[in-house]
Amino acid sequence: MKYFDSHVHIGLINNDSMEQLLVIQKSKQKKITKMLSICNNLLDFDSVYNNLISEPSVYHAVGVSPSEVLHPGKDWEKKIEERASLKNIVAIGETGLDYYRKFGDKNSQIDLFIRQLEIADHLDLPVVIHNRDAGDDICQIIKDKLPKRGGVLHCYSEDWKFAQKVLGDNDNLYISFAGNVTYRNARTLQETAYNMPIERMVVETESPFMVSSAYKGKRNMPFYLPATVDFLAELRDINVEEFAAQIYKNTLELFNINE
Repeated sequence: MKYFDSHVHIGLINNDSMEQLLVIQKSKQKKITKMLSICNNLLDFDSVYNNLISEPSVYHAVGVSPSEVLHPGKDWEKKIEERASLKNIVAIGETGLDYYRKFGDKNSQIDLFIRQLEIADHLDLPVVIHNRDAGDDICQIIKDKLPKRGGVLHCYSEDWKFAQKVLGDNDNLYISFAGNVTYRNARTLQETAYNMPIERMVVETESPFMVSSAYKGKRNMPFYLPATVDFLAELRDINVEEFAAQIYKNTLELFNINE
């Protein structure tokens, strides 16, 4: 089996360049053959990208997350477009809305989000979308603004009704499940994972956060991804090898990666 971790905060796992490379090597040993590196701001992106530029298994998204809405950086739009032309850049993000932590004000977050959706469309790239307590606005915005290459709702946190709505409105949108889908009280997430079209599903660790219940108490790592895949395959009563192969294929299609 092969796995593609669709959302990893490598720079937050460890800021030491050698430790980052060791995490990637250990992940390869656990058959995590590809991963998407996510950074919240452009300064962190530059640091992680330059350290991992020689790693063909690591792909990158570039963008500004809602946590940075008050300080996205000088000429941030121009810098995103410049970095998007680099090798192994396959998405814009993460971007989106986070009303839980109230970064800035809602209108500023929405402006930052929409501008990056427009940049992604202009660059013909998919977008990685963060959503926390902002489902109604996310749903309304992406119905009109989702790039033609589509995107992914990462670390999904809404219910099955919401999934039906956004998947129906956007035929190039995927939903990504993280380790929290394995929690005993995650019935709402599990209902969505059970019912949704498997062709629109991907998986992630969201490491170093959202560790699966199999590794409770530990700091999350990309090489813990198989535990989430195993859980979802059992939930859907699908052979785990067939399920893993489909999820891997979906992720390649989402990020327009050819093997």
